[in-house]
Amino acid sequence: MTRAAAVPVAFFDVDETLVATKSLLDFWDYWVTRQDGPAGTGRGPYDPQRRTAQPAPPATTSTAAAGPPDRSRLNRDYYRRYTGTPESLLQAAARDWYARYRRGERAFVTAGLHALARHRALGHEIVLVSGSLRPVVDAVAADLGATAVRCAEQTVTDDGLLTGEIDRPMIGRAKADAVEAHLAERGARAGDCHAYGDHDSDLPMLRSVGHPVVIGGAPALRHEAARLGWTTLPGDTGPHPARPPVATGRPPRSAAGQRQDQASVSP
Repeated sequence: MTRAAAVPVAFFDVDETLVATKSLLDFWDYWVTRQDGPAGTGRGPYDPQRRTAQPAPPATTSTAAAGPPDRSRLNRDYYRRYTGTPESLLQAAARDWYARYRRGERAFVTAGLHALARHRALGHEIVLVSGSLRPVVDAVAADLGATAVRCAEQTVTDDGLLTGEIDRPMIGRAKADAVEAHLAERGARAGDCHAYGDHDSDLPMLRSVGHPVVIGGAPALRHEAARLGWTTLPGDTGPHPARPPVATGRPPRSAAGQRQDQASVSP
């Protein structure tokens, strides 16, 4: 008896592929204002509409000043800023940050959201692969209907405090390893699967599947996509998706039809 083929998987980077920001830095900006900020910073209230460059965490700034940036090292330095924080507090803060952020008029990458909704409609599994904090990515995943998350895992003490360490920065080759591990768990064929990214560091992940797609992206990444014949999509930004109103005179849809619409993109 022939075994049924596994469901194709669509892997999505998060920052500037789905959400139109670098969530590590945007969440940090929210975090320090939530904690009243370091003395003398002069920070005003967190503004989710502000899409200008955010100040980097102190450790990131100082490390970058020492020489060319090592993204994995910067990533580890970033997570150490939360040493001693109760995991539950970070989770609650991430949910609140996202609830505020998602209201922005240009908070999302339109092509990324449309692609995700299309894969959901086809019955594909949606997996978010990100170097950002799990509580942040979990909030995005729950809202957009992703079924799994692959990201850096923060270590936690027995009494629920963050140690400041992570298992592995989810950057570059680590993303490809995460994709391959997920495919092995699901029994899915890489050639049937899709991946979306916007940064050069997403290249290993994009190369791991049969249908890679570049959204927006730096010139070097778009050049590589053109060379390899990959699909490219614009990086235009817009609001959270909303279901269109029913036109006047149209017959009302059935309850089943309404449920199907609601399943295509989470509100």
